[in-house]
Amino acid sequence: MELLCPAGNLASLKAAFNAGADAVYLGLKDDTNARSFAGLNFSAAQIKQASQLAKQQNRKLFLTLNTFAKPGHESRWQQAIDLAAELHLDAVICADISLLDYASRTYPGLALHLSVQASATNVAALSFYKQQFNIERAVLPRVLSVKQVKDLAKVSPVDLEVFAFGSLCIMAEGRCQLSSYVTGQSPNTGGSCSPANHVRWQDVGTDKLTRLNEVLIDKSSQSEQLGYPVVCKGRYQTHDEMAPEYMLESPTSLNTMSLIPELAQAGIRSLKIEGRQRSPAYVTQVTQVWRQAIDCYLQSPETFADTLQKKPQWHSALDKVSEGQVTTLGAYERQWQ
Repeated sequence: MELLCPAGNLASLKAAFNAGADAVYLGLKDDTNARSFAGLNFSAAQIKQASQLAKQQNRKLFLTLNTFAKPGHESRWQQAIDLAAELHLDAVICADISLLDYASRTYPGLALHLSVQASATNVAALSFYKQQFNIERAVLPRVLSVKQVKDLAKVSPVDLEVFAFGSLCIMAEGRCQLSSYVTGQSPNTGGSCSPANHVRWQDVGTDKLTRLNEVLIDKSSQSEQLGYPVVCKGRYQTHDEMAPEYMLESPTSLNTMSLIPELAQAGIRSLKIEGRQRSPAYVTQVTQVWRQAIDCYLQSPETFADTLQKKPQWHSALDKVSEGQVTTLGAYERQWQ
């Protein structure tokens, strides 16, 4: 199983490689990727440098192109594909059908991975993308149970990748109407759930107020640790008498380490760590722990469960960098289908 890690800059990319990542995914400094933040991501020259580093260390590099091209501006997304082909990157992660078509016709030798944004959850969808665009891999949405993942892996015509650790999304993988409603900008085209120019923090007495496009989405004490403000993880009240609480989703992170044996036996090709917007320290910490866990499983599958119980430091290290310092198995542990 491949350990696929995020990189929001060169420092994070180097941290991922040094900590044991098999592959890294990154994006350009524009809205062609869904982590479009100021000061984050790579210029074309930096991607070229990253590609050279990856080749020197025999690692893989994937370009994330997971937003949908804006009408009249398709050339920007197509130029990103051109760059990936020119640099001989190992794959492009893409969801837009028009871009998959452009890439498969223009560069038939360029490996295509179907982004989670495509929300392909069944064999018919995977077969369509395979037949039409010759995708090699698909990233499964985080709404499937373990049983559904296993069942799909048995019949999938392409390799499968699953999210193993990091932030969750309560929507159909980024198709967020909440963010569009509050900011007027879609994450699927603008590249961010909460565009930085709409974010504002205020200190009012002993409270910290978080606003998104002047909409109050959270109020916390000065001692509370705040995550990046997104509508779905805000606290709200349904009537005046109640205290604000998490109505949609509380800050928590996915952690599937206990599922490594099941995912490996199902034939899952890649375990993905979320967090291109996070720091190099986060990338180092998470990659190190997951590298150790995967290696322990590969060395001795039959004793992995016992090893996991004897390694509470793995879980504590991941909890510290999780949203709200809480982790969950999310939909993976869901019993109903």
